Amino acid sequence: MSKIRWILSRLGRQLWVHVVLYAVLGVVAAMAASLATRYLPWPVPIDVSTDAIDSLLTVISSSMLAVTTFSVGALTSAYGAATSNGTPRATTLLAEDQVVQSALATFVGSFLFSIVGLVALRVSAYGPQGRALLFLTTLAVIVLIVLALLRWIDQLTRLGRVADTTARLEEATHEAMQARLDLPCLGGQRLQGSPDADRGGVPIPAGRVGYVEHVDTVSLSAICENRGWRLDVLVLPGSFVYADTPLARVHTGAGQGDAPDETLRALIHAAFTLGATRTFDQDPRFGLVALSEVALRALSPAVNDPGTAIDVIGRQTRLLTHWAQEHAKADAPGRTAPYPRLSVPPLDYGDLYEDAFNLIGRDGAGQIDVMLRLVKALRALTRIGPPEARQAAERQLAIARDRAMQNLPMAEERDRLAAALA
Repeated sequence: MSKIRWILSRLGRQLWVHVVLYAVLGVVAAMAASLATRYLPWPVPIDVSTDAIDSLLTVISSSMLAVTTFSVGALTSAYGAATSNGTPRATTLLAEDQVVQSALATFVGSFLFSIVGLVALRVSAYGPQGRALLFLTTLAVIVLIVLALLRWIDQLTRLGRVADTTARLEEATHEAMQARLDLPCLGGQRLQGSPDADRGGVPIPAGRVGYVEHVDTVSLSAICENRGWRLDVLVLPGSFVYADTPLARVHTGAGQGDAPDETLRALIHAAFTLGATRTFDQDPRFGLVALSEVALRALSPAVNDPGTAIDVIGRQTRLLTHWAQEHAKADAPGRTAPYPRLSVPPLDYGDLYEDAFNLIGRDGAGQIDVMLRLVKALRALTRIGPPEARQAAERQLAIARDRAMQNLPMAEERDRLAAALA
């Protein structure tokens, strides 16, 4: 995905964008009715009185202001619940919820529609045709408000709950994984060896400290194609970089042009979006980390909810099963890369499995129910996917077994765990 498309995609998920669009639509609808006399000259079958429309618009304006204020308060409470019961990383997913955005946007748009309609009505901006059109529009707005309220009430029963939070995290992680499966190595060739190895070429340093949020391989490929260069991408979305961390190395090749000047360096650097926090879009590991954080919160002495940790283990297992089964097919040797002049490191199985299970095994080592589910899940993963995936699962299984044997308080529990591993 290009940087512009990524920015537009993120912009389209912002709450304020939907609110502004609905607000503008409400204002335009109220003002458009004043033009009805000019463009709809024929007489209307009924003459809608000003008082009838005035009373409806007054009810909408007064009620929508209160409903919007209440909804913002409820949304803030849901953010707090998701933070305290799950993980702060999930609040961005709550803010991007389509039901939440459409409900708040409908309330604000209806409020502005009623205000503009009242003002225009009281300055006699509407003729008979305009009042009829405004009346019909008002009825349509009332229907939209009722539908938005019903959806909003239904959403409030789940918003901020642990089950809803984990489901959102799993969905976001699955989408990020699927995006990487659809475009293995972000569309480039697989980078051979470690990104930290000395590869030569011209390094492009990060220049600042932060997380890599997005890599625009479309722009990088275009730069390389125009000049006959090759480029090694050394960092993936989710990587934490320092000012001197090389983001990429440019290989101009003998006789293929000079080293990149400052303008080209700036263009290459601009293809890497750096920010203060990680995002879910191109970073499947971030979703696994966030799910793991929910399990850690559940395993804390203050919460003591092993059931949530067990649920998270199941979700992690489902995600990694999908990844292990499909990634080997998507990134098979001999595949055709859309951007052959780019070399991009693949996601490491060891990192994925560690993000998903390592900390859960640490904090749940003394609870037999959690450890039984964990070792069973890891045993299942040792039978799935390519050798690298199986080895990563076996490594986490060995770590979980050793931790459990050291922390389980009763010999009977250790025997149960040993039997599960037999």
